[in-house]
Amino acid sequence: MERIPILRMGKHLLVTIQIDMQDQTALLLQEDLATMVEKTGAHGVLIDVSALEMVDSFIGRMLVSISDISRILGATTVVVGIRPAVAITLVELGLSLGGVKTALNVERGMAMLDAARVV
Repeated sequence: MERIPILRMGKHLLVTIQIDMQDQTALLLQEDLATMVEKTGAHGVLIDVSALEMVDSFIGRMLVSISDISRILGATTVVVGIRPAVAITLVELGLSLGGVKTALNVERGMAMLDAARVV
C-alpha cells in the first residue's frame, strides 16, 4: 500500500497528494497525520489536492475527519488546490466539507495557517 509523504515545514505539516487516493490510502493518511501532529506538535496541516482529478464521497468525508482530528490535537487544517470540477462534484454529492478551511493555493493556505496559529 502506497503511503502519502508528510513534510514538516516549521510549525506546519504539508501533504501533497500526487496520486488518486484509494480508500485504504486515505485511512493510512488519516492515521499518519494524527501521529505526526502529535509527534511534532504541529500548529497547522496543509493538504494540497490540486493533483486530484476526482474526489468521491469517502475521500471528502476523510478530509473532514482529518480536519476534525487535527483540530482536536491542536492543529488547524487547510485544504488547498480544489479544482472547479472537484468542487462541483463535492456540491453535487452534498458534501460541503463543513468545518474544513480551504484556500485557492499553497501560498494562501500557508498564510491562513500562520494567521490561525494556535498558541
